[in-house]
Amino acid sequence: MTLQPYLAVGQVLKPQGVAGEVKVKPITDNPARFLALCQVFVQQGAGYEPKAVACTRVHDGFVYLRFEGVGDRQAAEALRGTLLYVDRAHAVALPPDTDFICDLLGCAAEDAQGNALGVLMDVLQPGPHDVYVLRTLRGELMFPALKRVVLRVDVAAKRMVLDAKALAEVEVYSDAPVEG
Repeated sequence: MTLQPYLAVGQVLKPQGVAGEVKVKPITDNPARFLALCQVFVQQGAGYEPKAVACTRVHDGFVYLRFEGVGDRQAAEALRGTLLYVDRAHAVALPPDTDFICDLLGCAAEDAQGNALGVLMDVLQPGPHDVYVLRTLRGELMFPALKRVVLRVDVAAKRMVLDAKALAEVEVYSDAPVEG
């Protein structure tokens, strides 16, 4: 399976002022990465169109950008809700044994013996450890993304192997079964 060629890094929330600047909600662990970006991509139909940008500042967890050719509030308003992407060549380098969340979603989870456990539907980030949410026949299964639980991940094959014994120690099911 091929990984997505573009990664979402932010979403335009609204115009900021009257000169075409926009306020962006970052979808990245490090909003300061925008300071070095001179181009983002915007989805147009089935493709992605490059847009030249300049980051004017990062403040209170938000990013303020100017797009080339966007010089007034009305043009900035037309960008409201737009997702901003970078191509993989310009994505941040990840530490070893770390994957982008978008690459993890949809991975089929199985135990070390090859028994199907479910499909990864969400990754929550409530604190020091991510929490994986699997869709299973019993309902939503949530567990911390610990190395003793997650033995292997192959995002290209959309597959992860979990330690069934360690998983049994930390798992939490939601009340509602998932149809599917």
